Amino acid sequence: MKKDIVLCGVGGDGIVSVAKIISDAALNMGMNLKQSEIHGMSQRGGSVFSHLRLSDEPIFADVIPEGKADIILSSEPMEALRYLPWLSKEGWVITNSDPFVNISNYPDIEKVNAELKKLPHVVSFDASEIAKQLKARSNMVLLGATIPYLGIELAKVEEAITHIFGKKGQEVVDLNIKAVRAGYGEAIRH
Repeated sequence: MKKDIVLCGVGGDGIVSVAKIISDAALNMGMNLKQSEIHGMSQRGGSVFSHLRLSDEPIFADVIPEGKADIILSSEPMEALRYLPWLSKEGWVITNSDPFVNISNYPDIEKVNAELKKLPHVVSFDASEIAKQLKARSNMVLLGATIPYLGIELAKVEEAITHIFGKKGQEVVDLNIKAVRAGYGEAIRH
């Protein structure tokens, strides 16, 4: 199995945490991984992205070539569009449809979401609203929606969440798992 994932969004949305959880789950499955992150713009509201490459074979480069990503996981719809050049023809976009409007010339959100809906493989939904209802973070909801396309079992992701957030207490672990399961259910419905 091989998966090349571009994770993107804005600083403060938890993209780096999602990459860590996926990485932890993959490592626990005995997979190889390479990751490349851009932290320089990670202040709240700045564009952030990470390349995450998973494989059961050796990986020699940490950057995903354009047109080769299997998944674009985006916490924000305009950021999903920004990274479309990396998506393969068979690739999936999993994105929050709720915008993070942090610039005065943010494009019309209906037009942004309409562009995303033109893609052959897209899961676009309001992860922010689901997270709000659960009193959780939308990044965990989006992680859950990505699981059906990762090739990593839900149970392995839940183990990684327990490992990473365990020191924060069982309540935090349970809340994150609940959010992941909600996102997983959303992806199954698409």
